[in-house]
Amino acid sequence: MSREDLIKKIAANTGVTKKVAGLALSAVLDGIMGALKKGDKVSLVGFGSFSVAKRKARNGINPKTKKAIKIPARKVPVFKAGKKMKDGVK
Repeated sequence: MSREDLIKKIAANTGVTKKVAGLALSAVLDGIMGALKKGDKVSLVGFGSFSVAKRKARNGINPKTKKAIKIPARKVPVFKAGKKMKDGVK
């Protein structure tokens, strides 16, 4: 499902225009990204939770040249599905 498909689904289920549904979706996603940038955890009960994990620096190999490279430490977003979502996918 693409972003546009999700906007159409929101608009159909709520009776609002696609423009309003798009703005609502953008606001939700911006809120989640803003919280993650601050290092906060976002929990949506039944759906899941978003958080930030730290990856350690590690060694890797450039597949093109086969030379060893250093991959720096970084933060990555993580999503963990909630029980309701896990049960709904079965």
